[in-house]
Amino acid sequence: MKTTTSDYSHCKKARGRQPNGEPNPIDIHIGKRLKLRRQILQLSQQQLGEMLGLTFQQVQKYEHGINRISGSRLWDFACILGVDVNFFYADMDKEIFSQSPRCLNNIKDDNSVCLPKNLLQSEYALKVIKAFLQIKNPKIADNLYNLIISLGTSQYLLNKAKNA
Repeated sequence: MKTTTSDYSHCKKARGRQPNGEPNPIDIHIGKRLKLRRQILQLSQQQLGEMLGLTFQQVQKYEHGINRISGSRLWDFACILGVDVNFFYADMDKEIFSQSPRCLNNIKDDNSVCLPKNLLQSEYALKVIKAFLQIKNPKIADNLYNLIISLGTSQYLLNKAKNA
């Protein structure tokens, strides 16, 4: 069956904005992920902008979801920030996921899989990462890493044993 544009006439042509004019939550989510990665790498908006030939104001608008990020620009951000493009969509909860600007949420079913909240979105995790990056002695950093892995593994095994 061929789909025509009139089949989607119920979708407003607001260029991805909400009916009230606010940016789409998906664009806001992508902007937050952009900001998160920039902060993890300890880059300023100015520095990131210069890498792409943008002003810091443009980067700021992307980070707040005010300006939508095109596919090619998202690719550029991913390459510069050293992440896969999927990074920008990770941890999107169902409420945000269901607000596709072109009513695509009507296509998805109730069995949609959304990734759980990622710890990397929290301020706490950002502070821990920044503190870890300040450790100058590689041996200490390696020991701390191994301790964290060990504690996490121990907790996982304890939880598994309780549920058995």
